[in-house]
Amino acid sequence: MEAQMRPRRHPSQRPWLHALAGAGALALLVSAPCSLAQQPAPDDTGQQAFNNSCRTCHSMKEGDNRLGPNLNKIVGRKAGSLQDYNYSSSMKDAGFAWDQDKLTRFMVKPDEVVSGHKMQPYGGISAEEATRVIAYLQSAAGQR
Repeated sequence: MEAQMRPRRHPSQRPWLHALAGAGALALLVSAPCSLAQQPAPDDTGQQAFNNSCRTCHSMKEGDNRLGPNLNKIVGRKAGSLQDYNYSSSMKDAGFAWDQDKLTRFMVKPDEVVSGHKMQPYGGISAEEATRVIAYLQSAAGQR
C-alpha cells in the first residue's frame, strides 16, 4: 500500500494554528518575570520569609503572644524576658540578649543556641532566610 500524499495547506487555511500559537505566546508572556514590578521589594521578601517561617506561632504586635511570644523589638531584648509569656526554663535562664548573630544562629539551629526550648518541631531555616526574617523584624519594629 502506498501512503497517500496530502496537499500541503497554507497556514492561513488553518486558523486553529494561529489561535494555538497566540495562546502559547500569551502564556509565555504572562509567566515570564520580565518586569521589576513583579519582583518583591526587599522589605516584602523579609515579611514573606517571616510569614512562611514564623507567623504560625509568632506575631509582631506587642502583647500579642500566641503559641510563641511576640517578636516585637526582639533585637536587644533579653531572652525569655517577656512577663506575659510562659517560656521554657532553659530560655528564661539563657542569660543573653538577642542580637542579629544569636537570632540567626537560633533560627538556623535552635537546639545549638538554647537546648530545651519550646519550639518543637521547628527544625530551623537557612541562614539566608534568617537574615531576611531579622531584617523584617527590625524594620517592622522600627529598629535598625
